[in-house]
Parts: sequence; structure tokens; C-alpha cells
Amino acid sequence: MVFDESLDGLAAERVDAWQQGFEERAAQARALSERTSALSATAREGDGIVEVTLGSDGQITGLRLDERVRHQPAATTARQILAAVQSAKESLAAEFAQATADTVGLDTPTGQALITSLHTRLGLSRGQSDHDT
Repeated sequence: MVFDESLDGLAAERVDAWQQGFEERAAQARALSERTSALSATAREGDGIVEVTLGSDGQITGLRLDERVRHQPAATTARQILAAVQSAKESLAAEFAQATADTVGLDTPTGQALITSLHTRLGLSRGQSDHDT
């Protein structure tokens, strides 16, 4: 009987520890979701002639073209827009990496999977924003 009670106690401790770990990871995931859903990144090119803002999903949510674009070739404006989008993607990835580090951790399997997924969605190579974290 004493042996059975001892096993029951160990099993209950393991279940409690598992549940606590699960609850902690769930809280971290909620915190990460809240932080990343509010992320955005803005980048400027050509001395501020072009400004691009990306939302948390990497989609363009804002594009501002200064009147000075009328005095330059369209190809120049196009290059500036693309450069601003790329720069904003890199900034967004760096912000996401910081939020991930602060919540689930960059060195965890979850953190690594999230960062890899974001880089894939944004079309970034793995090292393009790592230097910022």
C-alpha cells in the first residue's frame, strides 16, 4: 500500500509539473501573439521621397510618395519603393525576433520555427535580420 501511494504521489507531481509547463508555454505564446500582431515597420528611401509601411503580416499598409518623385525617372522611384519594402521587411523581422526572444526564446524549437516561418513568408534569407537581435 505505501508503495502504491508513493507512485500515486510521483504521478501527481509529474502531471502537475507538465500542466504548469504547458500553462507557462501557453502564456508565452499569448504574449508573443499580442506583441507581434501589433508590429509594423516603416522605411524611407531617397532622402524621404518614398516611405513604405508594412503590417505585422508583411503586407504593405502604407505608401507615401513625396511630390519630388515627379522630378525623377519612374525607374528610380520603383527602385526606391522596392528598397524601402526590403528594408521594412528586415526591420519587421528584427522586431519579431526581439519579441520572440523576450517571450518564447530564440533558442527554443518554437522560437526557431517561428523565425524560420517569418523569414520564409517575407522572402528573407535566414541571416538578413539576425545581426539585429
